[in-house]
Amino acid sequence: MGRNIKNECIKIDDTDMYYVSFGSGDKKMVVLPGLSDGLTTVKGKGRFLVSPYKKYLRDYTIYMFSRKNKMPEGYSIKDMARDQVRVMRKLGIDKAHLLGVSQGGMIAQCIAIYHPEVVEKLILAVTAPSANDVAKNAVSGWLAMIERGEHTKLMVDTAEKMYSEKYLKKNRKLFPLLAGFTKPSSYERFVRNANAILQFDVISELSKINAPTLIIAGEDDKTVGSDAAGELKRGITGSEMYVYSGLGHGVFEEAKDFYDRIFAFCDR
Repeated sequence: MGRNIKNECIKIDDTDMYYVSFGSGDKKMVVLPGLSDGLTTVKGKGRFLVSPYKKYLRDYTIYMFSRKNKMPEGYSIKDMARDQVRVMRKLGIDKAHLLGVSQGGMIAQCIAIYHPEVVEKLILAVTAPSANDVAKNAVSGWLAMIERGEHTKLMVDTAEKMYSEKYLKKNRKLFPLLAGFTKPSSYERFVRNANAILQFDVISELSKINAPTLIIAGEDDKTVGSDAAGELKRGITGSEMYVYSGLGHGVFEEAKDFYDRIFAFCDR
């Protein structure tokens, strides 16, 4: 079965946006990644990113988007949602299943609130409806590390806040070594993404989400906190929630059935 992997770039205003797509199915899914997109985009990474989606590519065409390349100061999550919908329309994606992970889940919430006509079903993974205290502490800490030029410390801390203790015990020694391969030439993109998270709050507007919604979380999430999923569930009428015990913010990497769960929900 052909994966039909494409690495693309699309013009938006005075800049552009990288995205990858794979598959050739009639159903469309749009995937929005988290804050790590501020360090490295999806540019040219289609053949690496396709792996978890391989068995669904007969039925689905999957698009994974980075944020646009030039982000103005004060660029908000709501602005990101607006631009994402503009790009989807330029590509002829009138309606799609929307999977938002972490910060991508914040953007997905805004799309579902302000642009509901483009959302078939909504999947919110390891995300929150506002910058709660746990998220603020994590993101503010990372911004302080950047200010001090502590790239290795930044990468180690994001890993510590992402993975389960079992995973960390096995891989902890690798994180400082891998940090050298992830240092961007500029942190501006990361900083603007991070500042957008710190200003984010749609708690009072969650009731406007009418798309069928699945919320996925880890019970020990050190990045957005363990209460965030419940807050989303209470705010989004009729939403479903699944919480992985023993896992944290990295459930999309650690839980073997993460993608099966998502596509089962979409296909129902």
